Amino acid sequence: MTSAEIRQKFLDFFASKGHQIVASSSLIPANDPTLLFTNAGMNQFKDVFLGFDKRPYTRATTSQKVVRAGGKHNDLENVGYTARHHTFFEMLGNFSFGDYFKEDAIKFAWEFLTSKEWLALPTEKLWVTVYAEDDEAYDIWHKQVGVPAERMIRIGDNKGAKYASDNFWTMGDTGPCGPCTEIFFDHGADIWGGPPGSPEEDGDRYIEIWNNVFMQFNRDESGVLHKLPKPSVDTGMGLERISAVMQHVHSNYEIDLFQALIAEAQKVTGAEDINSPSLKVIADHIRSCAFLVADGALPANDGRGYVLRRIIRRAVRHGYKLGQKGYFFHKLVAKLTELMGDAYPELRQRQSQIEDALKQEEEVFGRTLENGMTLLESALEGGKKVLDGATAFKLADTFGFPIDLTADVCRERNLTVDMEGFEKALEAQRQQSKAAGQFKMAAGLAYEGEASSFHGYTENSRDAKVIALYRGSEPVQALAAGDDGVVVLDHTPFYAESGGQAGDTGEISANGGLDALFDVTDTQKVKADVFGHQGRLVRGALKVGDTVAATIDLHKRSATARNHSATHLLHAALREVLGKHVEQKGSLVNNERTRFDFSHPKPVTAEELARIEALVNHVVMQNYSVDVANMTYDDAIKAGAMALFGEKYGDEVRVLKMGDFSTELCGGTHVHRTGDIGFFKILAEGGVAAGVRRVEATTGEGAVAVAQNLDRELKQAAALVQAQPGELIAKLEKLQDNAKSLEKELARLKGQLAASKGDELASEAVTIGNARVLAVELPGADNTALRETLDKLKDKLGSAAIVLGSAADGKVTLVAGVTADLTGKVKAGELVNFVAQQVGGKGGGRPDMAQAGGTQPENLAGALAGVKDWVAGKL
Repeated sequence: MTSAEIRQKFLDFFASKGHQIVASSSLIPANDPTLLFTNAGMNQFKDVFLGFDKRPYTRATTSQKVVRAGGKHNDLENVGYTARHHTFFEMLGNFSFGDYFKEDAIKFAWEFLTSKEWLALPTEKLWVTVYAEDDEAYDIWHKQVGVPAERMIRIGDNKGAKYASDNFWTMGDTGPCGPCTEIFFDHGADIWGGPPGSPEEDGDRYIEIWNNVFMQFNRDESGVLHKLPKPSVDTGMGLERISAVMQHVHSNYEIDLFQALIAEAQKVTGAEDINSPSLKVIADHIRSCAFLVADGALPANDGRGYVLRRIIRRAVRHGYKLGQKGYFFHKLVAKLTELMGDAYPELRQRQSQIEDALKQEEEVFGRTLENGMTLLESALEGGKKVLDGATAFKLADTFGFPIDLTADVCRERNLTVDMEGFEKALEAQRQQSKAAGQFKMAAGLAYEGEASSFHGYTENSRDAKVIALYRGSEPVQALAAGDDGVVVLDHTPFYAESGGQAGDTGEISANGGLDALFDVTDTQKVKADVFGHQGRLVRGALKVGDTVAATIDLHKRSATARNHSATHLLHAALREVLGKHVEQKGSLVNNERTRFDFSHPKPVTAEELARIEALVNHVVMQNYSVDVANMTYDDAIKAGAMALFGEKYGDEVRVLKMGDFSTELCGGTHVHRTGDIGFFKILAEGGVAAGVRRVEATTGEGAVAVAQNLDRELKQAAALVQAQPGELIAKLEKLQDNAKSLEKELARLKGQLAASKGDELASEAVTIGNARVLAVELPGADNTALRETLDKLKDKLGSAAIVLGSAADGKVTLVAGVTADLTGKVKAGELVNFVAQQVGGKGGGRPDMAQAGGTQPENLAGALAGVKDWVAGKL
């Protein structure tokens, strides 16, 4: 039976039981900020289950498109290498919204799976699990359906808390929840694995094929369960898994749908080995990529678009790995459409758009893939264990390799990436780009001529004469269209960067722009009183002596003025709230924000920031006049003025006064009244040096946009944890407490897991004389797990000397144990120190048990390898 036939049979069966066949929803969730992609069949019915929405039907069935390739559900590195990991799959589901409940749901599932009219699976191959306390479901299976007790398993609270179980479903900490019952298929004794709930449950013999979730309770804030007035059913069965069962194969990649895509991938890549994992990767990835584009996603550098981009580039890289250097990935869309277009018509409707989007991304990445792979191969030569961060950054910056793709290549070779080095290189590049973004006249232009007269305090446009031109740093008599250069005028309204305020932008034109149009991207001082307008001649020709009109970008100037005036108010507010010790240590003001550095010995608290922000906005709303006066420097200081930006002032200075709140020396451009600032919003506070703090803020339209974004994010965050905005803090505190509880449980389970490996590890011990010696690493084990495993090994091995080690987060943990009959010759403390000294540490303990730590995990394997000879020397 083909996958398409199974899908249709499922829908037809539930239609025959009164269910409405509902089309799959988009992979891009509608109005649900909690989800990156649709990741379950119930997503589109979430509001129905919660009671926020009502449908004209009470029973529904779907075949839902699902993508799990980002965020919480992200096993991308496993795709293609395991039997059942995918980025895209189809979830077959049937749903009851307060209609039928456990009895019908269980009987529907059993009938579809076992009756001759439908799938006709042998009943003796099916096992079921129920929640341990769900006697109702157990009795339905056992007494009504007839499943024998030996093929039924009760699963209790196996996740460390009440109702924390593989067989108890919850939508969140509060809200709808209930027990579930799962159906497993037994592939037979020739496949390794044990039934659910057993130590071997992760094997491939018993595979879950169906899950019935019974939403019968509502859990309140105190954890108490209350019966729902209308219990509901949510079920799911992976089409790929049931297809593998029906087609008598053990891997999803062996079903008809995947075999067709793998064959097509082999054809377009020219691969020789049909069993290559890379073909499985490509076959899986074309499904997620094509469906995501069909539903409106496009490759991008963030969000859903970034996930799509990394999946595409991962597929292209695997094609390259198979020897395909050309563009191939988009060619698989036609075969996918042929296979799945009947069930999902959007593939046919948007086939050309999907192909174009994938091909364009292939072309972008393909232009640098070969060179990038050559660099990567070269960097990995010589037996390196770690790829340096600089190379990883170059691959991302120059060749378009997402860092996780580089990590993917390294993982295939059992190598790691120096992520700290990568982040440092990334930050250095950010800083360099920022610095390069502004032309600095400090490099020096050879200029000997008259000064520029500045009119920017009162004028936005001014007629002027060109008195000097530069192409690059060389003086010229003329600029041609396309030239980058600097224009010096005798008169200008453009403010040149000074005192922390960014230079103006705008245009310089001749004859209304018909004869010449120069785009000014920055204004800097060539000398103290000579302004250089940096930019590009867009049109015409510009010569020394030409008469032009110089016009600033008024929108940016106004925004800069608002931010600059707000900076003065911020300075005064900081001094009033934090103390008079606050002094300006640096600043940057542009049209987007203000950045103000000041002296303060500790972080500014949230409460202090709130007071500062409120104080500035209070002054803004007072709408004080912004008064400007020119006076001598001494008179200004006597009047209480502060030199906000630390400039070198002459005998005469410009004093800016805002009511009785702020008086500063400043040569920058400002608003006319404080009310013109509109709204002031602090964006961030942090330290930049010892005793120096930084506040970043914005005003006007920028501040409104920030406030709107914060409000939207607050509502999204509240929705994410299913709370009202006013309840968000309490809900997050509860989630945090729950996370701590889960961390403790995880540590306990790690200990149990490590201890359970004792029998396996015992087989690795070597015999020296009459003693057994074992020295091994247990990845991921903490100190408790190491000790528990050590005790079990000592009991297992009898006469033995044992060293166990673990490395995590740049640290090494060691334990050593020596049985009592050997402690006369071998001391556990000496043994553990022998290893610890090689990993940059030390330790000690009793003759029979000792512990140690270290800081050089890269030396752990070699240190453990030397234990056998060390013990032999003592015996």
